[in-house]
Amino acid sequence: MTALPDAEWRKRPGLRRIVAALSADGGAVKIVGGAVRDTLLGLAVTDIDLATPLLPHEVTRRLAAADIKVIPTGIAHGTVTAIASGDHHEITTLRHDVETDGRRATIAFADDWPGDAARRDFTINALYADPDSGAVDDYFGGLADLRAGRVAFIGDAATRIAEDHLRILRFYRFAARFGRGALDAASHAAVVTARQSLKSLSRERIADELTKILALPDPRAIVGQMAVDGIFAVMLPELDPDFAATLDRLLVNEQAAGVPATAHRRLAALLPANPAIAEQVASRLRLSTRQRKYLAAVAGHRGDTARPVRQLAHAIGIDAARDVHLIAGEAAAARALADWQVPQLPIKGGDIVARGVAAGPEVARILKAVEAAWVAEDFPDFTRVAELVDQKIGRTSD
Repeated sequence: MTALPDAEWRKRPGLRRIVAALSADGGAVKIVGGAVRDTLLGLAVTDIDLATPLLPHEVTRRLAAADIKVIPTGIAHGTVTAIASGDHHEITTLRHDVETDGRRATIAFADDWPGDAARRDFTINALYADPDSGAVDDYFGGLADLRAGRVAFIGDAATRIAEDHLRILRFYRFAARFGRGALDAASHAAVVTARQSLKSLSRERIADELTKILALPDPRAIVGQMAVDGIFAVMLPELDPDFAATLDRLLVNEQAAGVPATAHRRLAALLPANPAIAEQVASRLRLSTRQRKYLAAVAGHRGDTARPVRQLAHAIGIDAARDVHLIAGEAAAARALADWQVPQLPIKGGDIVARGVAAGPEVARILKAVEAAWVAEDFPDFTRVAELVDQKIGRTSD
């Protein structure tokens, strides 16, 4: 029987306290999903989720009795979050789907592990492990798929997708993370056939999953596959025809500049150099105002790579200026901004008034002219700015 290696996380005091509370007096609890999968692959584990046949009220009662804080984060679906010794763990009661519509599910609690596993998406995510012995329960061939680098839906792929249309995008993300070789044929065919059902999902869910895909270390191959499969035609029809070359240049520049990847920079690389389109995409995906402005700035200045990079940063911000060069320029320009902050013009309108210029529009015009000269001279100090002010006032007086 396959068992988990003796990973550090299995000994954490908080987890041990939770396990002790839920497994006492005939109770049962198992580690499920990503923690099992990633530990078997030798990857770092961040989230440790647990499953139990105990009903939510009994889970809450037992944890409270053990002086463990409980938060009813998803109580309607049988999920609570336990906080023990500083660690947070989600605990979900075994369940099966009663009714699904591709966006949400009506569930019923259950007491059998295979039934709970059957409602999950991929075989490699339906692995359960005993928290004490580490023994792994595998009901749908997940271990073999993990060894083969195969990402496959549990049972009938079309049925799994009909339960939650977001599984279309999850298939591509998990295939990029854990897959090796060709995509599982049946699963791949099913997501391509069902791609139009992505339109029924909330924009927030689409944006969240797309962000996770673009944040992968190297999303180029899977993004290209998604384009070929017509996925972007459904959820991001604004995809630039030259996205592949742009994304390739971006990843080369990210590595050369030593800049950590960001999903929104990669999203900017997928879009055409058109700020109106960038704003349209940001609005549809319900991105924040800050992200919308960023995407529009990058899109509007993709042709601005000949401009000195600090001047560009002064105009659109350091992040946007750096990313313009990572996407359309050179890594060296991006590196030039690494330890630099956009300075503030070291003079204000009051300083101009103090030099005898009457308050009003003339002050604003002088200030604007001084700032333009200050930027063009690469942000000199106050002494030079004062000289520039005197020059502008002298020219104005003349």
